[in-house]
Formats: sequence, C-alpha cells, structure tokens
Amino acid sequence: MTEIMAQPIQAQEGASPLSQPFVSKWASRYRGATVEDLDPPAALSLTPSDPISLALMSAFERDYTHLTIVDGETRALLGYIAIPQLQAQLEAGKVKPEDELRTAMIRFRRTRANKYQVITMDTPLEDLEAFFAGAATGGQKQDFAVITDERRRFVLGVATANDLEEFVKRRPA
Repeated sequence: MTEIMAQPIQAQEGASPLSQPFVSKWASRYRGATVEDLDPPAALSLTPSDPISLALMSAFERDYTHLTIVDGETRALLGYIAIPQLQAQLEAGKVKPEDELRTAMIRFRRTRANKYQVITMDTPLEDLEAFFAGAATGGQKQDFAVITDERRRFVLGVATANDLEEFVKRRPA
C-alpha cells in the first residue's frame, strides 16, 4: 500500500520552494469562477474492504479516473484509487479483481508538518490552478483535488487538472 500526503500546502523536505509567487496562466478566463463552476460530478467513494472489481466497474460506468476511499463507519477520507495505476497493477499481477481495495489504495498521510489544503466548491479557480501546479509544495504537481465541505467532513467530488483545462476551453477569452 502506497502512502502520500493529503494535499500538502507546505513544501516537503528537500523540495525547493518556488522563488516567485504563482501566476495563473488563465486568470483572465476565470473571471471570479469557483470550483462549483466546473460542475464536478458527485463523488463516488468506496471503502477499503470493497473489491477492486467494484472500483473498476464503478469508474468505467461513470468515466472517472480517481475514486476516493473513505472509512465505512465514519466516512473519513482515507485515500484514493487512481484507475490507470490500478489497471497497471492488475496487468502486472500485483493485485486481483477480488482483492480488497486496501491492497491497492493510496493512503493520505497526515502529519503536523504538512497541512491539508481544503478545496471546497467556493475555492477560486486561480487557487485550484495553483494547487495543481504545486505552487505551495515547491513545484510538486498534483493530478487531482478532493473537493470537500469547509470542515472536511464530506467528500463532494474530485476535480482534475483536465477539468480546469476543459473549463478554460469552453470559456471565451
């Protein structure tokens, strides 16, 4: 099982911080838009005990690339499954369709040194772009963002850098 930090906002040890503040390449297109304007689909969250086959079937039915993994009782966010990596693990024989997701999930690692960056429906798109670019993590880019409520109690959706690019393409200059 792999572990990563949950959306860190402080530079990791050994990472060089960006020397200049983040400058959005699409700021003129956002015009006050927030994550809600991306119209992200509702989150699909599974539990660590669900089978890998369920994750694959659910992701393909909804055309999702990432699924969040939550505690079955408390609904606390534990980690995620990246479908392309899961498929690679299956093809390599590292996991089987009947295995539990806990064998393949990537766990969020929370430490005092690395704070969780909350991404909500009200987060400005400039901030989301900066998050994807790794502006606060010394340039460590992020592939996706988990959208939660302000208190991080509920997973509302997942946004990807591709979602942001598609929004910009649809919006006139």
